[in-house]
Amino acid sequence: MKNNPTKSGFVAIVGRPNVGKSTLINQLIGKKIAITSDKPQTTRHRITGILTEDNYQIVFVDTPGMHKGVDLLNKRIDKIAVSTLKDVDAAIFIVDRAKTKAEDHIIEYFKNTGIKVYLVINKIDLLESKHKIDEIIISYIGSYDYSGYYPISALNNENINYLIKDLTNSLEEGPFYYPEEYETDQSEKTLMAEFIREKILEYTEEEVPHAAAVVIERMNYNKKQKTLDVGALIVVERSTQKMIILGKDGTKIKDIGKAARLDINKRFNIKTHLEIWIKVKKDWRNKESELIKLGYSDE
Repeated sequence: MKNNPTKSGFVAIVGRPNVGKSTLINQLIGKKIAITSDKPQTTRHRITGILTEDNYQIVFVDTPGMHKGVDLLNKRIDKIAVSTLKDVDAAIFIVDRAKTKAEDHIIEYFKNTGIKVYLVINKIDLLESKHKIDEIIISYIGSYDYSGYYPISALNNENINYLIKDLTNSLEEGPFYYPEEYETDQSEKTLMAEFIREKILEYTEEEVPHAAAVVIERMNYNKKQKTLDVGALIVVERSTQKMIILGKDGTKIKDIGKAARLDINKRFNIKTHLEIWIKVKKDWRNKESELIKLGYSDE
């Protein structure tokens, strides 16, 4: 039993697409629980990361990048990000540039909820000087009553400790929401599917990554050999996209599978046999029934 009272709270991580939200949550938790890519709209789900120390627990919620979606999938993704702000105690607003209309769009949601917001300026390792950081901060002053300004590099884990310290100090007394050993509430199948989708993002270009979804259809543990047998389905919208993922003589799908398998092995500390197949489902991103089948509900 703990002698000191425990503190806890939920903190959303919000921002435009491709500003480093998933990289930040991985650093905060100290484990890879969210996939990363230089392509926008990598995150499609609300991802929970749990940081537990002696007497406090922060439940971070990594949201998809907030933007105006075109197809049904992306409209649903934006809805997830917005609805998350209603369910948390505070938000980390992560930016990598001076304020524009895109950031104003997000700030309006803060104003509607009155939520406590910590402004995080990411990618300072790419800025030429401290003067550039000051310019970015100045552009946000007055746009909202921020609880603090934090220049960081999520990639290099720079200055993140100051953010954690202030978040911890602001927590209210309350019980832990998850067991202390939990790092995420995502299922093993969800993590594996995301690792595979990350490699599709890495190995393909143009419309292909955004037209692909991944579902784990088989997962069996072999006690005798102490290995994991995984079967994954990649869904795309057109046969041309399927051919691109397959690659010449099946070389690209082999590379995707090999890279994903290494991530799965490392994350779960087990030797994995991974089988991948591809199916075409025309225009799945605009079909309600297909979105639900593929795990993209309103959450």
